[in-house]
Amino acid sequence: MRRRVVQTTIAAVAAAVVLLGVPLAVAGVLLVNAQAASSAQDRADNLAEAVERREDAGSEVDEALVRPYAEEGRQWEARVEVASEDGSGVVVGSQAATSAVGESTTVDGSVVRVEVPRTAVIGLASQVVLLVVVASLVALAAGVVVAVVQARRLTQPLVVLAESAERLGAGQLRAPPPASGVPEVDLVAREIARSAQAMAARIAAERQFASDASHQLRTPLTALSMRLEEIVAATDPVEAASEAQVALDQVERLVAVVDDLLGRSRRADSGAAPQTSLHDVLAQQHTEWTPAFVAAGRHLSVRVSPELRVAARPGPLAQALATLLENSLVHGGGTTSVSARGSGPSVVLEVSDEGEGVPPHLGSRIFERSVSSAHSTGLGLSLARDLVAAEGGRLELLKHRPPVFAVFLSRG
Repeated sequence: MRRRVVQTTIAAVAAAVVLLGVPLAVAGVLLVNAQAASSAQDRADNLAEAVERREDAGSEVDEALVRPYAEEGRQWEARVEVASEDGSGVVVGSQAATSAVGESTTVDGSVVRVEVPRTAVIGLASQVVLLVVVASLVALAAGVVVAVVQARRLTQPLVVLAESAERLGAGQLRAPPPASGVPEVDLVAREIARSAQAMAARIAAERQFASDASHQLRTPLTALSMRLEEIVAATDPVEAASEAQVALDQVERLVAVVDDLLGRSRRADSGAAPQTSLHDVLAQQHTEWTPAFVAAGRHLSVRVSPELRVAARPGPLAQALATLLENSLVHGGGTTSVSARGSGPSVVLEVSDEGEGVPPHLGSRIFERSVSSAHSTGLGLSLARDLVAAEGGRLELLKHRPPVFAVFLSRG
């Protein structure tokens, strides 16, 4: 591209030089010829006046009077001839090819003739043409320099843009290319930077989705695995059927978790949140988590009014509550208590246990990703807070020891 820019610019400058230089050279030559003719006529007129004065005074017209009008000091060296009416005359200068002639006649009939040689006019015209040629060459050289500079100025940012686009295609999201000063190139650079940011955000969202999915699916899969173990160990057909029904319910919940994860990034606010029975959600969680707590030698207590309803979807609310229960089962101790109460236009759902609680140095950062009091991923509480926030509520740590987590939701 750089070569094409240079060639195009040089061609444009050369065309301009030809279109302007040739007429300028022709005009210069014509001007020199016009000046030569004007000079010859002026000399003839001036010499004729001098001859008239001599004739009026009765003096002789000699070479001394004529020679100054033929000398080179009058722009061109010319041949001057004065012919009197009686046939006598004075001639200064040699005979040569003539380019311009000036004639004048005195009152007494004497004829004054001034001839400018062609060689003198051609010499001056050649200087004018040479000056035009030199100016054209200088203009052409300047055009070449400008073409090279402009080509570098235009192509270098494009090379940088091409490298940025190549890195972007390879997934290497780096800083945007610097401003080049060319508006069109900078516009493309800004679009590439926007694309890089969008791609980075999309990649981050996909990575977050993978982390969220792996964490959120682990809990229902663990509960499902425990139910299947109960079915295998059961000898009573009625008991096995009951456990199988619970397992099927957990499979349906697992499907709902997957659907919610897949639709979370593209879910839009479609109006008022649905009215959900908090009693039903807590009862379902109590049923699922009781075997795990019993296996760990602990007790799970749930207290909630059947009439209490919240403005939230049951799926995300159940996921957030399951995360809190799992957190209590893994990191807590003693009895885990879940209670809900109304507080004006809000509903407060509290989850607490009798364990050691949250260390003081983690209290303000417990909801950050990759922050955990044990050697876990640290994703659970962060995801739970995001789920609650998506439903218009908030999740807070009310008390460090013993730990008390509270979910604040709008009353349904």
